[in-house]
Order: sequence, then structure tokens, then C-alpha cells
Amino acid sequence: MQNNHEREVIIERRGTAGIIRLNRPKALNSLTLDMVRMIDAALDEFADDDGVASVVVTGEGDRGFCAGGDIRALHESGRSGSDLAETFWREEFTLNHRIASYAKPYVALMDGITMGGGVGLSAHGRHRIVTERTRLAMPETGIGYFPDVGATWLLPRMPGQTGTWTGLTGQELNAADAIYAGLADFEIPSSRLPNVIDALARLPVGSSPVACEALLKHVAGKATESRLQAVRPLIDHAFCFDRVEEVMEALAADEGEFAAKTRKTLQTRSPTSLKLTLRLLREGRQSVNLAACLNRELGACMQILKSADFYEGVRAAVIDKDRNPKWSPSTIEAVNAEVLAPFFKPADRPLAL
Repeated sequence: MQNNHEREVIIERRGTAGIIRLNRPKALNSLTLDMVRMIDAALDEFADDDGVASVVVTGEGDRGFCAGGDIRALHESGRSGSDLAETFWREEFTLNHRIASYAKPYVALMDGITMGGGVGLSAHGRHRIVTERTRLAMPETGIGYFPDVGATWLLPRMPGQTGTWTGLTGQELNAADAIYAGLADFEIPSSRLPNVIDALARLPVGSSPVACEALLKHVAGKATESRLQAVRPLIDHAFCFDRVEEVMEALAADEGEFAAKTRKTLQTRSPTSLKLTLRLLREGRQSVNLAACLNRELGACMQILKSADFYEGVRAAVIDKDRNPKWSPSTIEAVNAEVLAPFFKPADRPLAL
């Protein structure tokens, strides 16, 4: 029988709080299929337990909440032709949707690295706490992938074009940026998180999300100034276009340091991922709900498993770690409608959301 140190997810009760602790600190709590299933089972258990007033999700270790899905496992699944990758995405996306509509107060402690699947576990929740150590990002275009876990619903609803910038560049947001972006609610020093959990554990049974929010607001500090907000006019100007080529042209025409740095970053990303991401974000902006975005993302995932850039991106970032991917096609201009069309074919079996 496994002890707590060996379990990938630790489920416990503290007072009236149901606590879910992601427990792969050496892997920055990256998600496996088993972890997704354990989290979902815990949400079942806590939903049915009248003694649980709130659910708290946190990551073990002091480096990160969750760095995303286990992309090495997804890479291996695609290479071998196993069904693990598709099963993982189906169950992860279903969990993301469940979190967004979870009835009891759901509190995510986004302390440290919060990326990819970690954003899916937190940003869809009702109560989202960031700290001075938060580094939030959707860096998928750098591995030949795209922002998933419902990010194509979340990012288009950020202020102005900041979500487009976030999705295309994969650049990190700090605590204040995350709050400005609408991806988090309160900034609390990491040293005070144990106190926050203790306070949540004392919430009366049957407490409403309003009561939980009042508690968190009481212990939260004043949010620091957002860097993202400061550069928003530059972002809005360059990222308002529906074609990546036009975004690059706008950045090239701007002589400022931020534009030059942003353009240089985009030049390192997968051209196919950039065009795919931009179109998914634009379609997400017009979508009526999160479910529509998750189903569209699932269809794109199925094509990703046939995409050379995904395997090359994971190789360069995770396997060989040479940070020198060779993208195919290698230029933005070469990614035409014919290349993108298969990514927008609906999945054979839509998610039952």
C-alpha cells in the first residue's frame, strides 16, 4: 500500500476543507492520467460529503502548482500509436469543464509555476489565489502545440488583445498580471498560504462561494502593479489582426524594445502553432461557452498527434533539451489553409459535457 509520499495526488480532510494536493514535486506536479482521475474522484467525494464546505487544490514543493500535462508521456503515446494521449485529453478537458461549474467553493492556490494543464486546474475555478512566486503561462507554441484546457475560452476574454499575446508568445504572467487578466482573484504571500488553508478549514458547513470570497478578500494583500497592463496599448495595436503575418508586420514597424523582443520570441515558435493558435483564439472569442472551445481543442489534439512539429518541439524541449527545434513548415508564410484545415475537423466522439 502506498504512503502519502508515493501517491501522485494526496486527498485529505482538514476541518470542513477537502484538500487535493498534487504530489509530483520533482516533475513540478505535471499531470498524468492517473492524477486526472484521482482529482475527479476527489471532487465526487467532496461534492457528496455534507461535511465539506470548500475544496482546496494545491501543489507540493515550493517550485510550482502544476507545470501542465506530462508531455513526454503524450509524445510517447503518439509515437507508439497508443490511446493514452486521446484518453488523457478527453478526461482532462472533461475535468476542466467540471471545475468551471463545481457547486462548492473551489479554491486553487497557484503558488509558483502554473502552466498549461495547471492553468486548466486553476483558472476555471471560482476562487483563484496567486502569490509573489506565481509564474503563469501557456507556452505551448514553443513545443509545436497550442493553448488547450479551455484556454481558447479564457484567453480571448482577457483585456484587449492581451490574451492573444499570451497565447502566441507563451510569455509568463506574474501575480498582478494574472489578476489583471482575469485568470486569478487575490494575491496572498506564499508564507501565508498555510493560514489560508486553516481559515478555509473553519468555514461553516454549507458556506456559499460569497462567504468563501469574503474570507479570501479579508486575508489578501493589495495586488502589485501589473506589467501586462502597462504594455497593453502596444499589445492591442500589434495583436488585433487575424493573420500572424500582420501581427509580425505591426511589430516590425514598431521601433520600441517591447515590440522587438516580442517579434524575436514569435520567430522561435512553431509557425504552424502560431497560425493554429490565433485561429483557435478568434473562434473561441465567438464561442457561446467553454464546452464548445474544449470540443474544438479536442479535434485539434487529434491532428496534433499527426503533426511533425509536436514531436520535434517536445524532443527539443524535453527529450534532447537542445532548445533548437526545426519546424516544418519553417516559415509562417508556408502555413496555408490546407495545412490548418485538418486541425479543425471535429473529433470523432465529442466530449459529453
